[in-house]
Amino acid sequence: MNCLVIGGTQFIGRQLVAELLAAGHAVTVLHRKPKHGLGRRVKNLVADRNSAASMKAALAGNNFDVVFDNVYDWERGTTSANVEGTVRALGGNLHRYIFMSSVAAYGDGLNHHEGDALAPDDAPEIYVRNKAMSERALFRLHQRVGLPVVTLRPPFIYGPENPIYREAFFWDRLRAGRQIILPGDGRRLMQFIYVKDLVKAAMKAMEEPAAVGHAFNIANARPLSQTEVVEAMARACKKPVKFTRVLRDYIARAGGHPLGPKLYFGVYLDMPPITQVTAKAQRMLKFKPTDFDAGLKETYKWYVRNSKFPKPDYGFEDFLLANAPVLPAGK
Repeated sequence: MNCLVIGGTQFIGRQLVAELLAAGHAVTVLHRKPKHGLGRRVKNLVADRNSAASMKAALAGNNFDVVFDNVYDWERGTTSANVEGTVRALGGNLHRYIFMSSVAAYGDGLNHHEGDALAPDDAPEIYVRNKAMSERALFRLHQRVGLPVVTLRPPFIYGPENPIYREAFFWDRLRAGRQIILPGDGRRLMQFIYVKDLVKAAMKAMEEPAAVGHAFNIANARPLSQTEVVEAMARACKKPVKFTRVLRDYIARAGGHPLGPKLYFGVYLDMPPITQVTAKAQRMLKFKPTDFDAGLKETYKWYVRNSKFPKPDYGFEDFLLANAPVLPAGK
């Protein structure tokens, strides 16, 4: 099929483009730069996703069977209006429109099923609001004009080429023999998905007729505590781990933030838990995720050869280790 990947030049997109090419599909990527570095077989369209006029001009005269909508503008936000504008610029001959949403679209809570309500239009966090509103807009188009939409709701995505300082955060510290700061009691739940599994699910959503009009939770079935996640990271790099538990209130008062710059536990990895149930994807998409330890083992191999993150600044962590009141293990 003739496939368009919106946002095809980084993490998820690069893996998806490679898999689509390997499966014999024609691939075009749409992004803001004049070149993409994905090889001659991949065509290039240049547009600003958040500009309806730019998208309309770039897509004029093109006909695609499948669109993978992966991009989110972290600086300006990508709104439901931006997503709707993209759909309208594409024309009406689509076989599938696959939208990369997020578990964050639920807003909060544990054990979400796909039929659960998404976050409201006035949700305080812009990313949550935009993902939820975009999904609602796409499913309205499905009902009104037959848009063959499928939405995917992954949690934290990990794997080779991850541009976000997550897995590498822990491996940098474990390899240096440093203590890992564990916020609170370390029991906050987290759920992950290997990037290659997410790509496989997206391609299955392209092929499976029954997927049209559905949302899918795409994740490893079992959530892990923060302690379990770090212990898995330690197993991957074969280093011992020593935790120091620090009260979240103290971390916040000292200026710590999950997004940094005073980072203490990997980018955005210390958030109120949102977890999901994955039975629907297992049933309809035959989804079988990679074991977390196996995925981390492959990711660690990539990290050792290719990690390009700057040398870590341990100043804030050293301050916490020297000054913060710590929690005893297991408390």
